[in-house]
Amino acid sequence: MPDYLILCAGAFVAGLIDAVVGGGGLVLIPTLFSVFPNTAPATLLGTNKVAGVMGTSAAAINFARRVAIQWSAATPAAITAFALSFLGAYVVTHIPTELIRKALPFVLIAVAVYTLKKKDFGQTHAPTLSGRREMLYAMLIGGGVGFYDGVFGPGTGSFLVFLFVRVFGYDFLSASAVSKVVNIATNLAALCWFSYSGHVIWQLGFMMAIFNIAGSLVGTKLAIKHGSAFVRKLFLFVVTALILKSGYDAFLR
Repeated sequence: MPDYLILCAGAFVAGLIDAVVGGGGLVLIPTLFSVFPNTAPATLLGTNKVAGVMGTSAAAINFARRVAIQWSAATPAAITAFALSFLGAYVVTHIPTELIRKALPFVLIAVAVYTLKKKDFGQTHAPTLSGRREMLYAMLIGGGVGFYDGVFGPGTGSFLVFLFVRVFGYDFLSASAVSKVVNIATNLAALCWFSYSGHVIWQLGFMMAIFNIAGSLVGTKLAIKHGSAFVRKLFLFVVTALILKSGYDAFLR
């Protein structure tokens, strides 16, 4: 029973963080691995995706009620993200990921430095793309991040938020809302693969999903109430945690 309480608490906190800036996997995946140390990693990752899909869907719905989601960018990004995430999940079984693992901390450091340097970064919503250019860039971002999520995964939501702010000119709140739609697609694609290969504990996944959804609803309310300044601060906190975690995994473990 204590183990399941820990999992439920982890799912709630992960849902809250993930709803705002992504990075919920920082909390829930280590929790799963600590509670079930003898279970196959693929099974734990697949089970995590059940909670992830449902929690992210709840966050997207809650954002859509309060924030104007840019569907002209979200839709093509989500479609390509789904296709490339599924491809990435297949490719990862055939290629080594060590190079990605070692490069990730440095990419995240660049993201953090850029965000800190640009004090007004993501504070105003001023979209800079439209028409075919908007669709093309959305597909490139969705496909690139989707493939990364399928192959490796840590920080997917945070990368989406950063790119929608940097490339599209969104504020952090709008970027977070759009990233949820894309993140649903990447999580769903991965879940399809894990489910097909038999690596999902559905009962456990649904239990965590309830608390993940609850955390997502709290997270979206906080983001909407406190706006882009709050999202920016949490974004920097999560990226810093990702730098420390990915750096440890790549060079010290």
